[in-house]
Amino acid sequence: LVGRVAVASASGALRGLTPSASLPPAQLLLRAAPTAVHPGESTVRTIAMDGTEGLVRGQKVLDSGAPIKIPVGPETLGRIMNVIGEPIDERGPIKTKQFAPIHAEAPEFMEMSVEQEILVTGIKVVDLLAPYAKGGKIGLFGGAGVGKTVLIMELINNVAKAHGGYSVFAGVGERTREGNDLYHEMIESGVINLKDATSKVALVYGQMNEPPGARARVALTGLTVAEYFRDQEGQDVLLFIDNIFRFTQAGSEVSALLGRIPSAVGYQPTLATDMGTMQERITTTKKGSITSVQAIYVPADDLTDPAPATTFAHLDATTVLSRAIAELGIYPAVDPLDSTSRIMDPNIVGSEHYDVARGVQ
Repeated sequence: LVGRVAVASASGALRGLTPSASLPPAQLLLRAAPTAVHPGESTVRTIAMDGTEGLVRGQKVLDSGAPIKIPVGPETLGRIMNVIGEPIDERGPIKTKQFAPIHAEAPEFMEMSVEQEILVTGIKVVDLLAPYAKGGKIGLFGGAGVGKTVLIMELINNVAKAHGGYSVFAGVGERTREGNDLYHEMIESGVINLKDATSKVALVYGQMNEPPGARARVALTGLTVAEYFRDQEGQDVLLFIDNIFRFTQAGSEVSALLGRIPSAVGYQPTLATDMGTMQERITTTKKGSITSVQAIYVPADDLTDPAPATTFAHLDATTVLSRAIAELGIYPAVDPLDSTSRIMDPNIVGSEHYDVARGVQ
């Protein structure tokens, strides 16, 4: 124990706390609410990572003396955990000795790899017409029932077989039912193996019933798991984020509760910073790579909305799934004309690949 803190107030997903000694630093985990703001008068404002029901004024809060640290390593494969690294799959504790804080700096410029390489997914329409760059960020557009889950499962399977690589799936603010369905589909397809340690994917969930604090941080939890495989095991990791819009939406809720003045369309003034801080950690280093596939919900189909517009600035490729193609029974239902890639350049993919792709389109 580093110190003792008492609850001064609870407002929605925020807690006002009064420490008995010095103020704790920002990002410190007070069991369990990381410090967000020091409003003054010996009070800190913290973000709840779980429900605040049952909290009372004057209740003692334990100071953990550290930021949120989560289990990392091969032991996380085949398991589901929440934003603070607790297992939620009813299969007992995650037995690992390795933990990492979810707040970290992006790799230094000197550590990054500047080589442009294609990540071969084994899905022909993607590899030919809109290839993924190793360490790139891909936006996945598609409504309900057009095969996002099928595409994700195929990518996880192919990357595991072709590269021996692992995948991390971060469910950010989506339906709990969908998360449950995905887990059982992964068990059926062999991506998750409950009998031995051959699972290929780790799951991190902060679904839409969670407080905004959990939804705003769960993408960082998933990213931290992926960073371990890249930096410590030299892997090419796939990171799926479903849905990146919910990350921004949760940040907006937290920002309003912290009393910050809203920016355009009511979003947080730190929208670009929040997005950039996370996206810059998704990159290729000299040790390995994290390639991210991010499902993007576009509110009211308005591409100029600040949330999707901020995300677009970070993308290297887009994969658009078409309902019309799905209705023909063609899966994956990738739209060959709407899908784009930054590396579709004769200097990167070669002139033959480029000419064939343009000919097909």
